[in-house]
Amino acid sequence: MKKQLQKLFYPKTIAVIGASDRENSVGHALMYNMLNNGYTGKVYPVNAKHETISGLPAYKRVADIPDVIDLAVIATPAKTVADLIVECGKKKIQTAIIISAGFKEVGADGLKMYDQILQNAKKYGIRIIGPNCLGIINTSINLNASFASRMALKGNVAFLSQSGALCTSILDWSVTQNVGFSHLVSIGSSVDLDFHDLIDYFGTDPNTSCIIIYMESLQNARAFMSAARAYSRSKPILVLKSGKSAEGAKAALSHTGSLAGNDQVFEAAFQRAGIIRVDSIAQLFHCAQALAMQVHPRGNRLAIVTNAGGPGILATDYLMENGGALPDLSEKTVSTLNKILAFSWSHKNPVDVLGDATPFQYGESVKACLAEPNVDGVLVILTPQNVTDATAVAEEVVKAARHSEKPVFAAWMGEEDVEGGRTVLEENKIPHYRFPERAV
Repeated sequence: MKKQLQKLFYPKTIAVIGASDRENSVGHALMYNMLNNGYTGKVYPVNAKHETISGLPAYKRVADIPDVIDLAVIATPAKTVADLIVECGKKKIQTAIIISAGFKEVGADGLKMYDQILQNAKKYGIRIIGPNCLGIINTSINLNASFASRMALKGNVAFLSQSGALCTSILDWSVTQNVGFSHLVSIGSSVDLDFHDLIDYFGTDPNTSCIIIYMESLQNARAFMSAARAYSRSKPILVLKSGKSAEGAKAALSHTGSLAGNDQVFEAAFQRAGIIRVDSIAQLFHCAQALAMQVHPRGNRLAIVTNAGGPGILATDYLMENGGALPDLSEKTVSTLNKILAFSWSHKNPVDVLGDATPFQYGESVKACLAEPNVDGVLVILTPQNVTDATAVAEEVVKAARHSEKPVFAAWMGEEDVEGGRTVLEENKIPHYRFPERAV
């Protein structure tokens, strides 16, 4: 199957069925995205009513295209899709993305069409993403086979989502935060390919180092668990699962047409499979930023470096409440810090460098904590005190973190006085947050 999915994610030829020149249409957005983001493969628009689309010859049927097609992207009315899958099968197209909506999520008639699509796809051996989806993005080949309004930055995170709207939201956010992705996949109603298939694929994808999932429902729990267990130790898998409440589960049914299931069962299953569960969209975004920018922590032991006691205590509380550990510093590390800091520093973790700490003292303290064997990562907190140069401190933190095999996170508290420092951190791929709890 992985060889077949290569044609889905690395197609050399694409047929866009339902391509259009009409502004603000899905067919127009698909063509624009494929032709204007650097994708070098061939794109063939299919529309019986037009001679040309986006300056390219348009074909009345898939069968008329004078080339072997790797991927079909379908954006036509729901009632036409099952027959189009047959046409794709006769053309020997092996993969398809069905953008079209109006299937099992709308009731019995839609479910019949959904089942017919699956039956036709199985007959011809076609693997399908969708229906009712945004599409896919593969940044390594500059492919945007979606109707999203922007292209993703290149990175190492694969984002899989049952919500196309959440994909567009995280895309918009990611560009402003300098967060990149290897792939974005909107799976929609999952007539064929589901989360477990994609975990199997991205688990061995060299461009992907972690997998983030937004899930409303799960159709094959056993296969999902098997795939997650196989890869969660080598590549972190994070899941935001909605539908916790009975009301939320009903909303999920109307959205994707699938039952959400008992949340306690999901919680236990995620723990057994080694999956990290997040509880909010904000956490999902922040984890995406951390995983995209930093090496992955090997454990839960955090050192905290701060110029203010209060935020350090709050960070410690939040760390302990959420399964983290605050390790003791070795005598060697304490001795190193004694040579760097004023006598009245805290002499323990959290490392309170005091309000008048210089950029040099900040940087050397971070370096000492990164060298501590009992530490898996460092959180650096800065509050904008009168003698604090937030930008210079950020530059020293960047230097300290540059060659470390442990992650560094930052909480530059405040706004106007620390903005320059945040810019430095962002440009150098150090995740930064406005509050220490978010960083923890």
